[in-house]
Amino acid sequence: MRTLTRQEAIDILYGCTVLGTGGGGSLSRGLQMINADYDDGKALKLIPLDEISDDAMVATPYGCGASAFEGAEEDEKYKHLPRLKDSAAVLAYKTLEEYMGKAFSVVSSTELGGENTAEAMHIAMQLDLPISDSDPAGRSVPELQHSTYYILGEPITPMGIATNFGETIIIKDVVDDMRAEEIVRAIAIASGDEVGVADHPMDGRTFKKSVIPGCISYSLAIGRILREEKENAAYKIAESFNGKILFKGKISETDWECSDGFNNGSICLTGTDDFKNETYSIYMQNENLYSRRNDILDACVPDLICMIDECGAPVTNPNWKQGQNVYIIGLPAPEIWKTPKGCEVFSAKSFGFDFDYKEF
Repeated sequence: MRTLTRQEAIDILYGCTVLGTGGGGSLSRGLQMINADYDDGKALKLIPLDEISDDAMVATPYGCGASAFEGAEEDEKYKHLPRLKDSAAVLAYKTLEEYMGKAFSVVSSTELGGENTAEAMHIAMQLDLPISDSDPAGRSVPELQHSTYYILGEPITPMGIATNFGETIIIKDVVDDMRAEEIVRAIAIASGDEVGVADHPMDGRTFKKSVIPGCISYSLAIGRILREEKENAAYKIAESFNGKILFKGKISETDWECSDGFNNGSICLTGTDDFKNETYSIYMQNENLYSRRNDILDACVPDLICMIDECGAPVTNPNWKQGQNVYIIGLPAPEIWKTPKGCEVFSAKSFGFDFDYKEF
């Protein structure tokens, strides 16, 4: 186990935002949380899987809902309600721990994203616990069943849920993870499109067999490249991690809406440099799900379709701007997503699209 510097924590969040494929929450809010913790003298400890004891209790906190446009004002109908000073995920985590009657000793990220990974880091720092160098997705994902926990049959319940207004709920039992997704999403829709969740409480023995190792270190490496390489970062990331520059161009058109607790829609680009006179389009459900180059399928889940701008900063949905110059990078998904069960859970067909997986 080692203690991370502030710069390492920041690099992790930038890397997570790239791996968030457009989703994973607000990077600016994630940075704000973590910088405030460092300002308060808190420490962030990263523990590798092989150092987690078999009898340690682990839980996975995160935010669920649709990321708001940066700078968007709060919905008028919620302004009369009290607001938590801390994140709802912290309250959800504490609520679940109280219900379990057992102290958690390790925190797990639920997905790689600028805010959702920060939620786990923040809770770890607030409670002086380590965060595991692992993740049950290896990227950001739209729905609760999109996890290695579900692939491996680990129960999502009991779950702790908290709204930004301080309300708490324990879900003791649920039919399956898809039903959990429906229930949590419904609570989010009724709560400003965002709730805090903590789920999958388990012992260390089970946890270590249920997640993808090294994911936080992977994010750190990508974040470091962004900081050091800047305008050359896209090429360096692709070269370093078996990826590919899928497209370079300007954002020409966006068509999206927040509905059913998701940001749904598409992004269209016109090519520049080596991609001049070409077009590119990306379909998203919070995260980028598939893309077409010149109307031909180019990449799709479970592989990662990542966007960074010409200065090497990650771009999240829906915070792009028309005319913005961006790179689209393809990165390979963790191998577990390419197993038969992984494909059943998280693939183009699992979202109802009528095409098979295409490797970029």
